[in-house]
Amino acid sequence: MSNPLFGEEHVRQYEATGGQNGHDWMGTQALILHSTGRKSGKIRKAPLIYGRDSDAYIIVASKGGAPTHPAWYLNLVAQPETQIQVWDKVIPVTARTASAEEKARLWPTMTAEWADYDTYQDKTDRDIPVVILEPR
Repeated sequence: MSNPLFGEEHVRQYEATGGQNGHDWMGTQALILHSTGRKSGKIRKAPLIYGRDSDAYIIVASKGGAPTHPAWYLNLVAQPETQIQVWDKVIPVTARTASAEEKARLWPTMTAEWADYDTYQDKTDRDIPVVILEPR
């Protein structure tokens, strides 16, 4: 079932229901990314579409094709040790930006999850990062 949730309410409902409300979203799947604010030091949570590559979780720092990276991506670059919630499981992960070769391989996986990623990349001069979240 589609779910129009996103943002803070998405996080709240996802956490409250162990992902029963929020994992399946708009024909794709979402996880909750925890990141540590690089300026505030506070934990930030964001619902993000994800794909899989073996044991790793894959996310895209698209920000809808905006000219700047999303804050959560900058936070991960500063502090890559973090955690994600997938369904009712909280998983410690290490984040890293995919290399150009990895991005070329993973991009089709992610556009299969959310076709608009191609549109977002076309809208910006910024090379949209693909992020690999490797369970620790």
